[in-house]
Amino acid sequence: MDTFYISHGAPTLAIDDSLPARHFLKTWQEQGFTEKPKSVLIISGHWETDVPTVNVVQQNDIIYDFYGFPSKMYKLKYPAPGAPELAKRVKELLTASGFKDVKEDTKRGLDHGAWIPMMLMYPEADIPVCQLSVQTNKDGTHHYNMGKALAPLREEGVLIMGSGSAVHNLRAIRSISNIVPSWAQDFDNWLRDALLQGRYEDVNHYEEKAPNPKMAHPWPDHFFPLHVAIGAAGENSKAQLIHSSWQGGTLSYASYKFTKAT
Repeated sequence: MDTFYISHGAPTLAIDDSLPARHFLKTWQEQGFTEKPKSVLIISGHWETDVPTVNVVQQNDIIYDFYGFPSKMYKLKYPAPGAPELAKRVKELLTASGFKDVKEDTKRGLDHGAWIPMMLMYPEADIPVCQLSVQTNKDGTHHYNMGKALAPLREEGVLIMGSGSAVHNLRAIRSISNIVPSWAQDFDNWLRDALLQGRYEDVNHYEEKAPNPKMAHPWPDHFFPLHVAIGAAGENSKAQLIHSSWQGGTLSYASYKFTKAT
């Protein structure tokens, strides 16, 4: 299995047909991503914990972790089964790779960074899903190493998907204009070039290497899922830009596929 980083942008991705990213995800299988995974491990920017944590449940509830949106969004459902066996395997792999403290959450469901992309990509809701948290008290290298530890899952039929946003600055969002400011475009372009050229160490140290890192990501929660996806693809993996669009000028939906080197 290839690994992916999907930019999920705003929660309105669930209902707003004017968003190109929504159409991209809704036609996921038509675009050639036809291999149905045995299960999905999703790393969402909306679950932050001090140490790596997996949700261990038989059935996923969904979390409406957004406020002030149209009422129909709170009626959406995505009854995907849980993946407790995968969760245990994730914990086993992380522990074996030196992550000494890996926790289990037996109550948490899927936040919108997980269930909204899944709802669009796999609407049948018949694939078991496990979620893994990010640690905003750590750095890109920590998350890259998490991904490296999880690489064996690809050979076990597991789709590893990071879910965030390539540029994610809600404070600077433009509700009317969709003009992309130069600082956002510069970061998005830098990220594209770094990934396509395989400069993953630069991406791990984006705070020093990238232009305008604190504007593009005032908080790193939506960026760290990318590092997990890169690490899980293995050494010398090849990146491919599979979608690019914007919302409000400061939310980039740039999404990437990472293929294991042959």
